Amino acid sequence: MPEADLRRGVSPAEAAILAAGLEVEAREMPALIRRVERRMPADADAVRTALCEVRRRGWIARLNDLANRAGRVWVRRADNETAVGTVTELVPADETLLAALDQALANRFRALGPTPEAALEAVVAELTESGNAGLSADRHATLAREVAAAFGLTGDDSLPFLDEVGAREARRRREVREAETAARAKRREEVARLRAWEKSLVEFREVPDLLACGEREALRWIAAGLIPVARRIPQRGGREKWEFDPAELAPLRTVVPQWREADKAAVEAKKRGGPAAPALKLGKGAVAAIARVAALDRYAGHFATARALNRRITLVTGPTNSGKSHTALDALAKADNGMALAPLRLLAHEFRDALGSRGVPASLSTGEERIPVPGARHLAATVEMCPFHLPVDVAVVDEIQMLADRDRGAAWTAAIMGAPARHVFVLGAPEGATQVRRIAELCGDPLEEVSLQRKSPLIAAKAAVGLGDLRPGDALVAFSRREVLDLRAELVRRGKRVAVVYGALSPEVRRAEAARFREGDADILVATDAIGMGLNLPIRRVIFSTLRKFDGEERRELHAQEVKQIGGRAGRFGRFEEGVVAVLAGAGSPEFVRMMLEAPPVPPEDPRPLVQPDADIIANVAQEIGSDSLFGVLARIKRAVLRPDDPNYRLADLTQAMAVAGAIDGVGGLDLLQRWTYALCPVDERDNGVARLARWAIEHGAGRPVPPPNAGRLPAPERASRDELERAEKTHKRLVAWRWLSLRFPQAYVAREEAVAETERLDRWIEDVLRQQRRAKLVA
Repeated sequence: MPEADLRRGVSPAEAAILAAGLEVEAREMPALIRRVERRMPADADAVRTALCEVRRRGWIARLNDLANRAGRVWVRRADNETAVGTVTELVPADETLLAALDQALANRFRALGPTPEAALEAVVAELTESGNAGLSADRHATLAREVAAAFGLTGDDSLPFLDEVGAREARRRREVREAETAARAKRREEVARLRAWEKSLVEFREVPDLLACGEREALRWIAAGLIPVARRIPQRGGREKWEFDPAELAPLRTVVPQWREADKAAVEAKKRGGPAAPALKLGKGAVAAIARVAALDRYAGHFATARALNRRITLVTGPTNSGKSHTALDALAKADNGMALAPLRLLAHEFRDALGSRGVPASLSTGEERIPVPGARHLAATVEMCPFHLPVDVAVVDEIQMLADRDRGAAWTAAIMGAPARHVFVLGAPEGATQVRRIAELCGDPLEEVSLQRKSPLIAAKAAVGLGDLRPGDALVAFSRREVLDLRAELVRRGKRVAVVYGALSPEVRRAEAARFREGDADILVATDAIGMGLNLPIRRVIFSTLRKFDGEERRELHAQEVKQIGGRAGRFGRFEEGVVAVLAGAGSPEFVRMMLEAPPVPPEDPRPLVQPDADIIANVAQEIGSDSLFGVLARIKRAVLRPDDPNYRLADLTQAMAVAGAIDGVGGLDLLQRWTYALCPVDERDNGVARLARWAIEHGAGRPVPPPNAGRLPAPERASRDELERAEKTHKRLVAWRWLSLRFPQAYVAREEAVAETERLDRWIEDVLRQQRRAKLVA
């Protein structure tokens, strides 16, 4: 800092700015402070504090570098910040900084548990849940020593603790290696069996010789479904190459004379004008037998209770704000008993509340929670929790356009086909009608269709809306968490009160944020397409921040149904006379929005409903192929159960289930159906979900309790960074998976009260973070 600046008597803040701008070297600091003390004695302490604050940023970076070099992956930025906050020296040596860091870590470790064992377990869990599953044995030992020292255990006093945790860690690593080795061996065995089967297949030209028939006869019997095609390989020009399993064809040779007699009988019947002869059945073979026991091509018959009832289906379609749910819930409330099936836990809660407001008590059942109400004869549940063996008078299945969803569509197929109700109401957008009609036909259930119109008009804005033109009651829609938080930060900077809703938030936090907007505590709602289902909100305008989204595979323009579903949240009946749908200035064309709102419903490209196996099908196929490998069972189902050209059904995507199966097939102590339950657990593959399930399964299989995820110490909400908010959200999602498993394996996932308490703590903290209306670190 030049002498002239000091003589002018600059303020402490100006001095700090000047020091930062001039990048004062550490060795220059003492001399600089002495000059300030001589020339500005009144401001010396303030200038000293300001200059040290500037220097602390460098100390934090230095500590972070030292920790990384030492492999101390358990050190967080918050630890470094805490450490440098205690340093008073103007030019601290590395040893001084590291001593401060050790003290900060010791304080954090002691806050994580009452004993060194509990603290070490908590730190390792934090690292594991943060994706640092690769903690080496040496680093684990170093961490254990640091934790021991934090609790005053040094030298010989620490040896019993270090020996115990070292042995436990060695056992865990051994079990993981053994499980991975066994899983790989099973996977290789099943893959080898599949490859051997594929190599055994023959082309069509060999079929006549194998069956002692002519080519025309073979083609006729293939078309009739009597000769199974084991594999169809697409070729250029839309052609297919057919391959056949000799093991399946061999038993059919004995029935060829019967097929010929049937052909003759059919020709004679046709000449006489009489009824055709009954079709012959497909003989048993390897692939045919698997398809037979799985029975996915006869999926409707899988739901015995529903098929035994005299069901009728009422399809209620219409845009948002047309009264679909109100109509169906009125009918449900009047019934002696019934169930309402929702796509989200949030909506299951809303259905339960809606029934309660009509004087009808209802129990709740979702993947991770059960709320039974004594004496209640109604149930609100998520679609996946449909009780297929509980006959009721009325069932409601909402958001039937989800039938086309590649991840969850099979759950809607099962719910509509299997809901054990005499009267089934299915609700949703008109785009889902085609598949519902197909399902009703397959079930043999009579179908009545009701089409409702929107109660208030929905119009497209003629011009784009600038960010500065947003008004109270507007909802700004983005398609990623990052964009939502960026828009929130900018609006807060402009003095707006903002509520946010996006998919990573728990239902409880979404409801709280929605309540802030509904009650006027927030002017603007910034949300993802998570508001497209449920959350009835008083929105004046829905404004898209972009007209493109990434759908998991590609970045594309929004579909008409998406614009209608999301945009339709504008204009709540009784609050606003009309709803307006717009686009943010510079983000797209208002004309595109208008075209999408006016576009007619587009049925799905493939109207066949998606289906997936359940526990009974898994067990039957495993018995048929003589294998205990879940990966092998799923691979056979994928290859052999449903032909790609099946006229009625499509097999759901089994990719994630097969990934879980491949990871846990080698876990001892878990039977096939227990492993199948793990494969159904809702996890996020982007958050190491499959690997985490495998670790939990190993603990479960070994007979040890699986501790619930824990977010550890959280900063004050007003100091939370985006990274810390994301860490809390991820821990919350992991807790959802843990609680889901705890309802199915209570003997292994025993700390349910602890998991619920941690879930509620995270909900409160995330709510408090999102309520902050200052820029702080969250928007940095």
